[in-house]
Amino acid sequence: MSTENEGTAVPPAPSAPPVPVDAPAPSAPATPEGSERTAPLPPVPPSAPGAPGQQPVHAGHAPAYASAESGGAQQGSGGSAPDSSWPPPPPATPSYSDGGSGSYSGWGSTYEPQPSPKRKSGRGGLVAAILVAALVAGGLGGGLGYTLARNNDDNSGSTTVSASTSGGAVKRDAGTVAGVAARALPSTVTIEAESNSGEGGTGTGFVFDTQGHIVTNNHVVADALDGGKLTATFPNGKKYNAEVVGHAQGYDVAVIKLKNPPSDLKPLTLGDSDRVAVGDSTIAIGAPFGLSNTVTTGIISAKNRPVASSDGTGSNASYMSALQTDASINPGNSGGPLLDAQGNVIGINSAIQSTGSGGLGGSSQSGSIGLGFAIPINQAKYVAQQLIKTGKPVYAKIGASVSLEDSTNGAKITESGNGGSSSVESGGPAAKAGLKPGDVITKLDDRVIDSGPTLIGEIWTHKPGDTVTITYERGGKSHTVQLTLGARTGDS
Repeated sequence: MSTENEGTAVPPAPSAPPVPVDAPAPSAPATPEGSERTAPLPPVPPSAPGAPGQQPVHAGHAPAYASAESGGAQQGSGGSAPDSSWPPPPPATPSYSDGGSGSYSGWGSTYEPQPSPKRKSGRGGLVAAILVAALVAGGLGGGLGYTLARNNDDNSGSTTVSASTSGGAVKRDAGTVAGVAARALPSTVTIEAESNSGEGGTGTGFVFDTQGHIVTNNHVVADALDGGKLTATFPNGKKYNAEVVGHAQGYDVAVIKLKNPPSDLKPLTLGDSDRVAVGDSTIAIGAPFGLSNTVTTGIISAKNRPVASSDGTGSNASYMSALQTDASINPGNSGGPLLDAQGNVIGINSAIQSTGSGGLGGSSQSGSIGLGFAIPINQAKYVAQQLIKTGKPVYAKIGASVSLEDSTNGAKITESGNGGSSSVESGGPAAKAGLKPGDVITKLDDRVIDSGPTLIGEIWTHKPGDTVTITYERGGKSHTVQLTLGARTGDS
């Protein structure tokens, strides 16, 4: 769970006027002392798409890498009349930069037309001149157009008309993507987590309250646990040290708190993820591959999507009944808000379907393929409140071990639990409801259960004490029973 700039080449354009049809080959032009140079392309980051695979992984924190250094292009000076090697080579492409600036001369803005020499006789010269004129006509038109527009104020007889104003200020309504982004960006932070050994990466978080609590993903801050370093940077450039208040590995939710938080924090408004509909517009904010404050858009592609995500390191997976979106989400987006069209948080971006294999920070990372998954905010809000209150997560449970193997038939209660213990907890909710090893759970309320991970994700959308209806099969017959969910505190 790589980003490349793509585009078409810029067509060459003349940096001198065309040779008239009746002109002989003039002398060679003087070479300018300073000419534009084409800047080298920035290096491709080590997170380019990798080997094929099909497994949802955390959207992750992006590995840190340096941006390409930029430099301004040099200006060229005016030259003499063109020679017989016309047309000249195309002008240098303006250098691209990341946060820097560059300059270049406008086509046709630096030359002065030379007097036309008398034509020499000969048909070959005429054909060559016509060919040259045809090759450069398009570029020269642009150059002359620029020159005429530039000199409009000096030519009283010109028919070119200039606009009297710049068009006025642009007004963006609050309901537009630009309006939503303008309100949400100041409350979104880029998180950098670093372990004691110097390993780490970049993720995202958002302001949860005025006390300085920031909500993000567990896997974003995992490197900073046990004495690591954690910072949060706002779009205005202000950076704050932070500490982990609590983290829930199973939910993949964590809360951090800014040290010496500013007094003007504005928490993002939380929406209602239960009321989200397929087709609703979405806006994702994050730091894909370290590119902070990036805004992307899409729609809700599906609801209640069962997702078991992993960072590829062999650690325990996280389970969610996710909101699926096609908004572009990449490593570094993890922990960032998924907003609705009004700017309310409806989810926490957490995982993407990947065509590559390998863990976060590895060279085999791949980017967005339009299948992103977010933790519903109704669930994340409950988890965050528990973490702030006690520092530990609280999970709902049925008190039975189920198989985690891929299946389409349901969640089967295993014959034995971990270490040979009973798979059905004595006195637990499942035991009280009469469930036994070998039973296959096929529905939880009105949700179809096709596997163990699906069942876990659905259970964790509820709170301890909730009463749910379980449909299961035993001996080829279907049965229905109600049970009250129990509670488990902390990650096991």
